[in-house]
Formats: sequence, C-alpha cells, structure tokens
Amino acid sequence: MKHLVVKKKSKRKDHPSLDIVSSHGVELSGKKIVLCVAGSVAAYKAIELARLLMRHGADVTCVTSNAVTKLIQPEYFKWATGNEVITKLTGELEHIRLADYNQSDLLIVYPATANTLGKLANGIDDTPVSTVLTVGFGSKIPILMCLAMHASMYENSAVKKNIEFLKNKIEFLSPKLIEGKAKSPEPEDVLENVLKKFGFASILKNKKVLMTAGPTVEQIDPVRAITNHSSGKTGVSLATELISAGAKVTFVYGPGKEKPPKGAKIINVSSSKEMHLAIKSELKKKFDIVIMAAAVADYVPIIQSKNKIKSSKSRITISLKKAPKIIDQVKKYQKNVLLVGFKAETNLTKNQLIKSAEKKLKESTADMIIANDVGSMRYKKNSQKNQVIIVDSKKNIVSRWMDKEKIAKFIRKQIEVKIK
Repeated sequence: MKHLVVKKKSKRKDHPSLDIVSSHGVELSGKKIVLCVAGSVAAYKAIELARLLMRHGADVTCVTSNAVTKLIQPEYFKWATGNEVITKLTGELEHIRLADYNQSDLLIVYPATANTLGKLANGIDDTPVSTVLTVGFGSKIPILMCLAMHASMYENSAVKKNIEFLKNKIEFLSPKLIEGKAKSPEPEDVLENVLKKFGFASILKNKKVLMTAGPTVEQIDPVRAITNHSSGKTGVSLATELISAGAKVTFVYGPGKEKPPKGAKIINVSSSKEMHLAIKSELKKKFDIVIMAAAVADYVPIIQSKNKIKSSKSRITISLKKAPKIIDQVKKYQKNVLLVGFKAETNLTKNQLIKSAEKKLKESTADMIIANDVGSMRYKKNSQKNQVIIVDSKKNIVSRWMDKEKIAKFIRKQIEVKIK
C-alpha cells in the first residue's frame, strides 16, 4: 500500500502578499533585496517601494531601526513583503544571513538619514540597519542609498565628507531639494534605478527627443514685449524625467524662470519665430519624439518698432497678426516622428477640455495631446496640483488630478506606452 505524503507549505509561500510577485514583470525574479529603513518620516514610502520591487519579481526583506518602529509597526512591513522583519539582531545572526558574501543581491537604504550615512562611513554598527550595512559593505554587496533630510543637513560639511568618502564605493540616488528639504526619491525612481542596475533599461534609452518649453517674447519695441506667465517648470521637469530614463534630449527653451535641464542640449530662443526656425533646423536630423511643451505666442505684433515708442501719447494702437502654429508643421518636416503637444485652457468643463484636445489633435496630426485647465477655481485654490487630460490618436483618454511634481512622471509613462 502506498503512503500518500503531503508536504506542508511554508508560511512564506502561503503569505497572501506574495500574490503580487511578478505581476508587473519578472526582471527581478530570483533577486534577494534587503530594504533597510532608517528613522525618517519618509519611511512610510518604503512600503510602496517594497511592493514595487516585488511586483517585478524580487524577494524583499525589511530591516528597520528602532526609530522606524515608533512610526510604523513592523507587522506592516511583514504584511507588505511576506517576510519576517528584522528589528533586532539575535543569535540567529540575521546580519550575516542577509548581508554576508553572496547572501543578497542588493541592499537599499530607503530612506537614508544623515545618521545612517555617517555610521556606514565610519564603521559604526549599533543598530540592525547599521550592522547589516557594515556587513554588506565589507562583503561587497551593492548598496543603494537614497538620502532624505533637511537641506541644511544635506549641506553640512560632515555629511558632505561622508558622501565624498562613500561615493565611489556605494551608489547614491540623489534627493529632491523641495521646500527646504532633501526629500527621498520617489519609489518609482528607485525601482527604475534598480532595474537599470540589473540590466533592464527604459524603453526611452537612447531615444532622440526634440522638445520645446518656456514662454516666447514678442517685441513691440526695444523695451516692451508681449509674453505670458509660463515658467517652463513642466517642460523642464518632463525633460529631466526623459533624461533620467536615458533619452537624448535637445531642449529648445524660451526665456523661462526654471533652470534648464541638466544633461540636455540647450538651444535658447526668445520669439516664436526663433523657436520655429530652431525646430525646423533641428528636424533636418532624425528624432524619435517631438514634444511641444512651450507656451508659444498665438499673436505677434505686425510691426516691431526699431525705437522706443514715446510715452507722451495718451493712447496707442498695436496691431497683431496670428503667428504660425509650430506644432502644425512638425509632421511636414519629419513624417514618422512621435508628436506630443500641450494644450492649456481656462475655465472649461472636463468634457469641453477633452473636445479642445481632440480638436488640437486633429489640426496638428499629433499622436498625443496633453491638456490642462489653468484657470479653474479648483486649480486656483490648489496651484500645486492640476488636472491633466491626455488624448491620443486612437481616441484613448486618460485623466488625472495630481501633484505637479508627479505630472512629468505620469506623462513620461504615457509616452513610453506609445513607443513600445
């Protein structure tokens, strides 16, 4: 008689949170990642990061400091990952099991405080996080440190010294300097960095992108001009996103207030005519994507006075003429390029905004139009957020109300979908 042997599954395999593993991809399948969570209010984002890594196949174990457990209960990290959370070191030698030679594929410190940074740089290991990092540092396991602290701490000479000492030994993911704080990178940025580390580059890598941003200035006379309130912020943010994804960006920039994006080829222009000529000239070369994000003047003076118009008159008349729409010419200069346009409106309903975007899409033969309402009461009450509606040539419509910080990332993802 044969005996039926039933193998009892481990709790690890039964954990419901593991249902999400590889749901978005298998790039990190088989990779063991240790997520070290230091004592920062940004620690709550580590939950999201753990889940993103798992969705791409990773096996994630969290190590927390005592400070973190006062902010977030360890059971939350266990729920997120399906693994036991390391909150203290015991006779099980957790630091060796996780960070000794070849025990893990990557150690991520998210968020990384000035305190944690200093301990790693100076060989201090008096917490579970610092001890795991000390072992991993010695065993040459790659370490990715995502800093988060006040800007004044980030500028502290001791902190800079520690970064300088470690910069060629571990990898840093730069914080975002916002509101006087060096804020930790978004979880999506960390995921992207990790995927690159394991050889999975963004679909935008090496894509050639031609982009406009900022306002244009149309001279009335040598000292007076017609312009608009565009700061160039959205365009600069989007260009930065594309550059981070490996794209080669040529940035035709009107006189915006934002600093131009690092890593791009910058072409400074002033008027709509100069912008048009720059686009026409650049499109003699092959580009994959053209993004028209500039707030280009719709009307320009018919006559530009060579001398300053005297202020002695009580009234003057300035005649304007309609400026050519640059976006309408792009497909004539380069037929097969992916063309993305922007459409700003004021005080429209959502349906009206969609119709406006669809009209613009048809007129310009663009592949995608990104529309937003910059005059609505909702926007005026909370100018840090905006409604973004994306309409494409297949009549797909995507709409989001979100923080301006995240709009560029959202648009970038929609562009990636288009070029797959």
